[in-house]
Amino acid sequence: MDIATIVGFIGGAALIVMAVLTSGGTLGGIIDIPSVLVTIGGSYMAIFIMAPIKEAVGIFKIILKCFKIPDFGEKSIISKMMDLSNKARREGILALEDGLDDLDDAFMRNGLRLVVDGTDGNVIRTIMENEMNQCEARHMKWINVINQWAGFAPGFGMMGTVIGLIGMLNNLEDKSSLGPNMAVALITTLYGSMMANWIITPLGQKLLGQNAMEMRSKEMVIEGVLAIQAGENPRIMGQKLLTYLDPATRKVIEADVLKD
Repeated sequence: MDIATIVGFIGGAALIVMAVLTSGGTLGGIIDIPSVLVTIGGSYMAIFIMAPIKEAVGIFKIILKCFKIPDFGEKSIISKMMDLSNKARREGILALEDGLDDLDDAFMRNGLRLVVDGTDGNVIRTIMENEMNQCEARHMKWINVINQWAGFAPGFGMMGTVIGLIGMLNNLEDKSSLGPNMAVALITTLYGSMMANWIITPLGQKLLGQNAMEMRSKEMVIEGVLAIQAGENPRIMGQKLLTYLDPATRKVIEADVLKD
């Protein structure tokens, strides 16, 4: 569970409530069902117009990824690659075929199978980088849908405000209702801003960060596979793969993966 996401939601909600109460307002004053329907419902319906129904419906499954801490196994990638490199140097490249089906990482497995088949290094890089790029393109497709939703929300918030103002202007004879009606009209603008700036855009950015982490792990796999194909020294390969990690993570695992 990604505690940071939970803290962001709970902390943001608490601060909004505190701001309302300390400014002399009430929670009931910022709750309006028609505004919810226009802002949240309307902006979500716009996604159905923009994207295929599979993406519009599946967006919530993607958003759930923001509540999980992804683990792309950088340490296991380095350790596994060094073990396979040692095996290839001792027993030959063809010895890698034994145990390939047991690898959990399909990307690594497919790359090593190309090595066993005697594929040229440039061809291996082209195939693996194309697979990585297509994976990233699929990720970006979902992130784009989320970012577009963030863009729709303020617009629908303004739309709801205009609808409220029209209703208010149609009842100008009732002077006592002008203030409350104006407040309700502005709530949709508040909802649109909250959706875009507090919820949806941060979720899209978190997914973007997770995508970057996954692409980095795939780059490590590509470098490891090509090092094995070229017969590179396992220790040198390990040093090369460690450069992909941030200093703190590298310090933690360096002693383990480079031990004699």
